Amino acid sequence: MTSRIPRDSRLRLVRPRPLAAAPQAINQRRPRRPAPRPPEGTPARSELARMARSGLAGAARVARWADSALGPGRGSATADGKATLSDATADQAARELGLTAATIRAEWDTARLAGLIEVHGDSARPGWRLRAWNRDDSAVLRGWVALFDAWSLAHPEPAGQEPAAVAEVVSAMPQVLSFLQLSAGPVPVDQLLDLLEQRVTELRTERCEVPYGPRLEPGTEPAPDPTADTPLAPLLDWALHALASVGALTCGDGQATLTPLGNWAVWVKLEQICVAAQSPAGNIEQPAEDMLRGCAQLRPNAARAEYRAWLAARPVGSAVAELLGAARGEDALLRGLAFDALRVVGAPAEPDVRGVVDEPTLRPYALLWLAEHDGADPEDAHEALTRREATWLWVDTAAAVADHGEAPLLVRHLEAAVQFTVPALLEEVRAVGHPRTVQVLVALAAAHPDPALAKAVRRAAFQVHTGGS
Repeated sequence: MTSRIPRDSRLRLVRPRPLAAAPQAINQRRPRRPAPRPPEGTPARSELARMARSGLAGAARVARWADSALGPGRGSATADGKATLSDATADQAARELGLTAATIRAEWDTARLAGLIEVHGDSARPGWRLRAWNRDDSAVLRGWVALFDAWSLAHPEPAGQEPAAVAEVVSAMPQVLSFLQLSAGPVPVDQLLDLLEQRVTELRTERCEVPYGPRLEPGTEPAPDPTADTPLAPLLDWALHALASVGALTCGDGQATLTPLGNWAVWVKLEQICVAAQSPAGNIEQPAEDMLRGCAQLRPNAARAEYRAWLAARPVGSAVAELLGAARGEDALLRGLAFDALRVVGAPAEPDVRGVVDEPTLRPYALLWLAEHDGADPEDAHEALTRREATWLWVDTAAAVADHGEAPLLVRHLEAAVQFTVPALLEEVRAVGHPRTVQVLVALAAAHPDPALAKAVRRAAFQVHTGGS
């Protein structure tokens, strides 16, 4: 007796959807939180955007110059394929714009951090924010906030500083900025130094709560902490001047004051943290892996809000590293969610995402992220993948569905395959070498309602398991 369903029926081709892998649970409706109002005296968004445009006018000018002078076939932005502007290009821009080469380099770096320009190999292209610069206040403010988040990159730390101490100061500065915002006026730098020292001490205490490594022999002195004697005053001075360089605050006469833009940005981030803390999903204090698991049951918009709150409480560099660390784990669901969170990070995550393209487990996710970041429509981003990479990603997503989803969703996942027939899909799935291939095929066979197709899938699983043909 044969099945009424053709054995080799063609799969209905659909464009792969952005991958969050497992199903999103339907949330229970919660009372809407009233939209928070910014502190009294905060300028309107249109005025804030005007301030941001003014502060980034030089960067936008250099970005527009690069768009016309360094586009495909017109010139090279860099000499070594990196984001650093080459000497020849800097000199050319200086001549054509009537600026010094040093100013060009500074504005170029600012434009990159604000997402006004993107470097790919030795060519530069405008970011989407530059296209919307004159008409979209939200794009302008997002660009400025991206620069604000990257303040420690915009103004490198002084030479000779202990890297660990620099990292501690960067981690502690959100508390310093929160204090400045709540003070609503000038604050003596000495007072900020006291606060910074307290916060750094807390960070060091938290770091030393759990001893790592082999236990010391009795009478053996522990290795000295290289950061213990590092004076923090020079690093606070660097941090304040770096934040001033991006337009977040002003320094003078031994005091620091947030600018209207800085005050608004810190308030927005505090609100994000408060929203996360007040929601049932409040994962703001969790490590990346636990935060992503907590977001797995949220609708996409709610998950993005959670990502934003989690990111707002951390330096962007360490947050990106933590997300990529979670993506390297065995749980395919976390891989997809981690790259969703990296989409919220945006331009500051680009160098780190490019850095993992050669890692087989992360490569398809990274290529999709980069394609979307380069302006591709999410529906078409899959075209950046080879057939083999798309198949590997199909298996990885199926593994997430098998682990966290329901059987009908796994069956529907067949529709996202790039292969036209089930036999072609099984042949390429077997060849791609994904470590979860057997488990995925077994789960698919158990879930599929067509006995003939389920039998073929089980046979393929057995052949992968035994190494047969």
